[in-house]
Amino acid sequence: MNERIIELEEISPKEFFGAHNIHIDLIKKYFPKLKIVARGNKIKIFGEPVLLDEFEKKFELLTKYFERYNKLDENSIERLLTDNSQEKNTNKSKDVLVHGVSGKLIKAQTVNQRKMVEQMRKNDMLFAIGPAGTGKTYTAVALAVKALKERDVKKIILTRPAVESGENLGFLPGDLKEKLDPYMQPLYDALQDMIPYEKLDSYLEKGIIQIAPLAFMRGRTLDHAFVILDEAQNTTHSQMKMFLTRMGKNAKFIITGDPSQIDLPRKQVSGLKEVLSNLKDIDGIEIVYLDGKDVIRHRLVKKIIEAYENIETE
Repeated sequence: MNERIIELEEISPKEFFGAHNIHIDLIKKYFPKLKIVARGNKIKIFGEPVLLDEFEKKFELLTKYFERYNKLDENSIERLLTDNSQEKNTNKSKDVLVHGVSGKLIKAQTVNQRKMVEQMRKNDMLFAIGPAGTGKTYTAVALAVKALKERDVKKIILTRPAVESGENLGFLPGDLKEKLDPYMQPLYDALQDMIPYEKLDSYLEKGIIQIAPLAFMRGRTLDHAFVILDEAQNTTHSQMKMFLTRMGKNAKFIITGDPSQIDLPRKQVSGLKEVLSNLKDIDGIEIVYLDGKDVIRHRLVKKIIEAYENIETE
């Protein structure tokens, strides 16, 4: 009797096998002539070579389905194991960017968010400009995760200028990473919606996903990467120039910012404001402006933004 061993990589065995191994028990019913033993993140299969080959092909469909949708259920198992179309007809709605944790559908929800998605398909560099709550960072992260899942890029790099918004990082406890992690938390929050914890942890450990302050970008050439610069209104002239010139082969850049929330010293010119006027006519670079109509937080956020806009125009 022949033996094969399949190892689940970057997939939670508990979620894949189901509660009390309900999923693996269902899979066994479709291969009655094979002996299938699941232990930890490994599956041992015993049987004839032809049946083992068939099992491996079908099992690959199941793992790919789980990687894409972050879930597995009895209906999907039955469909994948009985359908010989190799899941070619799986719903691939253009609106859905990422199937997030627990099957959450993550898609562009507003006109300008959809414009971000459309322009990112056509261009390698995109500026998404708008106030808080318009989903510009979240949509950018979703586009990055989509590109990684579809193997259009090899890594995701998320960065922010480490400007202290009225707070002094030096007084916070811990080493540099511990001081900066809270500042980077919005980026972690978005990723945690889209990638299961164990897989995200593995990506971070392997450097497939990197989250770092803007200063850490100096001297690097970013090839085959989807790079997001968040809170770009807080970059200086030299920082913005340094960042934009990091762009390497097969790279995608999204720069997000809110010019109304600049935390730089009063006399310091925002690198974002400069670049929006200087680069607007370059082919391959697109600028999308989001506004109050794109706010998807609490209904009061939209009213607050409008109130502040009225104050600033008086």
